[in-house]
Amino acid sequence: MTTRRRFAGGKLVVASHNAGKVREIRELLAAFSTDVISAGDLNLPEPEETALTFIGNAELKARAAATNAQLPSLADDSGMAIDALNGAPGIYSARWAGPTKDFAFAMNHIEREMEGKADRRAHFICALSLGWPDGHCDSFEGKISGQLHFPARGTKGFGYDPIFIADGYDITFAEMEPAAKHAISHRADAFRQLVAACFK
Repeated sequence: MTTRRRFAGGKLVVASHNAGKVREIRELLAAFSTDVISAGDLNLPEPEETALTFIGNAELKARAAATNAQLPSLADDSGMAIDALNGAPGIYSARWAGPTKDFAFAMNHIEREMEGKADRRAHFICALSLGWPDGHCDSFEGKISGQLHFPARGTKGFGYDPIFIADGYDITFAEMEPAAKHAISHRADAFRQLVAACFK
């Protein structure tokens, strides 16, 4: 069995330049003795995401940030997998938004791709990796399933939140209050696993 390394508090780099993602992780970490700083704050380079899985890309980003900052680093790789599109956009979710991270463009792209398709099942997947300057990583994957909804609704989320309705709900992630979303999201699922293994 893999030995998990414990984070004892102090500075933790969130290996992301995505302000929405950094804000969400900072809120999830609020209960811990953690001084969260982002890769963007430190002007760290963004490594090319060359792995073929969410966990592979999260580990790649966690190791790069930990090495460059010489601090523990938490990286997230997440995205939407749509059944009718054979799991796309998947690990390419951010890339579908283009170099300017235009998710309105990406959601319109998905709506066009879904024309004529009856199956609206979709899943948000999140891999979290806690990396250390010596290269050690502990990784966890969370998931939430639901349905696509067009047109997009809501302004409280980010990314693909305005077109995703989780099972058991009738509002999109972008219409939910942040605390309600944090309680059920793919990131919250991965985060609970991370906390149980590496924080408590």
